Amino acid sequence: MSTYNGNDAQISTFWNERFGQDAYIYGKEPNEYFRSVIDKLPPGRLFVPGAGEGRDAVYAATLGWEVHCLDLSAEGRRKALLLAAERGVTIHYDVQSIAEATFPDGHFNMIASVFFHLPTAIRHRFYADAHRWLSPGGVFLMEAFTPAQLANTSGGPKDPDMLVDAATVKTDLAQFHILRIAEEEPTLAEGSHHSGKANVVDVLALR
Repeated sequence: MSTYNGNDAQISTFWNERFGQDAYIYGKEPNEYFRSVIDKLPPGRLFVPGAGEGRDAVYAATLGWEVHCLDLSAEGRRKALLLAAERGVTIHYDVQSIAEATFPDGHFNMIASVFFHLPTAIRHRFYADAHRWLSPGGVFLMEAFTPAQLANTSGGPKDPDMLVDAATVKTDLAQFHILRIAEEEPTLAEGSHHSGKANVVDVLALR
């Protein structure tokens, strides 16, 4: 859910201010695309970068997944842990930049990048890291806004460099075995900050 522009202090302040209110600005329920995929998978070890207020991470934990989260927002972590306690589950959540994250090779069975927008250079590094961090056959899921989202009012970054279309993703994820890449136009109902018509690209790939 968090967008990362390479300036850790600036982005941390931005998201702490957004997440500092009592309401869960993206809601407490998981992203629908994420839910549609993870509901069909056996539990394993999941990484959720840009975990925000924890809706996807906590949902996965209720299904029996061991969940590791990362975000630059301490307020996001606070609310995610509150949501986890409310649902009776445990998640691991580090306040850290994705550019500094390190995990053993083959550590995760699934990585879920849901509206986790990155500038091109950092995005390419993240994709390479994600490939290494996944176990053989591990699942990489992504939902992200496309450049067409700039015409909508349902959220997302305003920097075109942080938006991707299907063709870009197909090139960027060449090291993965791609099962699905599709541009969609859902109507989002994910709290106050993701509401209305959207243009997204959905990705499902294997290491």
